[in-house]
Amino acid sequence: MPKGLRAEIKQKRPFASLEEEVALSLLRTADLLDQNLETLLKPSGLSATQYNVLRILRGAGPQGLTCGETSGRMLTHDPDMTRLFDRLEKRGMIRRRRESRDRRVVTASITEEGLYLLSRLDKPVRDLHRNCFAHIPEKDLKVLQKLLERVRNSGK
Repeated sequence: MPKGLRAEIKQKRPFASLEEEVALSLLRTADLLDQNLETLLKPSGLSATQYNVLRILRGAGPQGLTCGETSGRMLTHDPDMTRLFDRLEKRGMIRRRRESRDRRVVTASITEEGLYLLSRLDKPVRDLHRNCFAHIPEKDLKVLQKLLERVRNSGK
């Protein structure tokens, strides 16, 4: 088992600061979690970003959300939501409609096919997350969750 990030990435010099080391460790951990999710989703033909959009639209219910509203709820920033929506619509996972009050506004909602795919992925994704953190006691996970929230809130 590696003794810290420096050993893991084979860095010879010390980090410039503890904050830098923590930031890089967070990025490395997030990348590992993302890779695990991408591997799990690959057989379904979804990327982690597409999966995130489907989950957001499922949570929005039948009324759906605009592209901007969906973008604001994303876990990671995606500069091209329109193309992301295009790919999901082409696969029959979402549908888009123009609002009658303002034709410039397009609302997306998840289809039955999208709901079905998510229902098949719910347990494997839940199990993946559980397995990634199984070795950490619940009380430590709660502390980690609060600390990460503090970091996110400090950047606003």
